[in-house]
Amino acid sequence: MLTPMVAGGVVFPGLFLLSKNTLQRLPQLRWEEADAVIVSARLVSSVQAIMASTAGYIVSTSCKHIIDDQHWLSSAYTQFAVPYFIYDIYAMFLCHWHKHQVKGHGGDNGRASPPGSTWAVARAYLHKEFLMVLHHAVMVLVCFPLSVVWRQGKGDFFLGCLLMAEVSTPFVCLGKILIQVQAAAQIAAQVNGAMLLSFLCCQVLLFPYLYWALWAATPALPLLAVPLLPGPHQPGRCAAACPQLYWFFLICRGACRLF
Repeated sequence: MLTPMVAGGVVFPGLFLLSKNTLQRLPQLRWEEADAVIVSARLVSSVQAIMASTAGYIVSTSCKHIIDDQHWLSSAYTQFAVPYFIYDIYAMFLCHWHKHQVKGHGGDNGRASPPGSTWAVARAYLHKEFLMVLHHAVMVLVCFPLSVVWRQGKGDFFLGCLLMAEVSTPFVCLGKILIQVQAAAQIAAQVNGAMLLSFLCCQVLLFPYLYWALWAATPALPLLAVPLLPGPHQPGRCAAACPQLYWFFLICRGACRLF
């Protein structure tokens, strides 16, 4: 178990530092540290999302029996991804810190507010990103033990499908990067549309599909009784579904403003 976790603890922070230093030192770019930090954090999130969705696709397509079939990659990638959620909490704080220091992000009236103490910035960060920080903490403290210990090797298909929900993350990150670099409105609108569609399919409609798949595997069970079915896969799905609906609402609101 330690080997994948150590590997994840090296890969994600290392990729972040490599990206940040490259963006700052390339003669064609020479970005400021704030821009380099924000874009690098989103690039790492995109890389993790691509890796997770690829692993999820391999696992879910390899499990013909959705309850009992197992695949070694499900546990291996889960362990590998745990350090990412810990790293990402700190990376999001760095992004918030740099935004706080940049003119136009500190005050409500468009003027830069004076740099505050680290604790004041941390409180503002937790207030703004509370749901995302809570999501990451739940992934590490609840979902990881459930998926590794409590599942007892069952439900790899469902875990693979949940990993595939990350398909939408690169579009979300790309949209934010385009805003960061002030890209053309037409390109931003196209990326926003792809983000909206991918998020709807991969992170909202995914959960009804999982219940439908479980019902299809147990046809004698009434469809409405499936959500009440006990099992190691249920808590993780319920915990993951709630914030997705809220984030989808935020994406829709942002899309309405853009269009």
